[in-house]
Amino acid sequence: MAITNSSSLNPTQLHLLRLFSKNSSEDYAREIKSVLMWHFQQQLNAEDDRLWDSGVLSQEKLDQLRHTDLHKK
Repeated sequence: MAITNSSSLNPTQLHLLRLFSKNSSEDYAREIKSVLMWHFQQQLNAEDDRLWDSGVLSQEKLDQLRHTDLHKK
């Protein structure tokens, strides 16, 4: 499968397409999905920690959010 850079895909998307073109099994797709989800969960956890440590996020603020209708904002 030839994948060129002439498309509107970004470099990450192109890299993933190349990666997926090598093995089309459902197990491989699940494994890649799991690795990507783990990676982004680690980034989210790090950002949560940063916000908590800097005081932007606190238990009080989380409690306030629990009672806020975010669809109205």
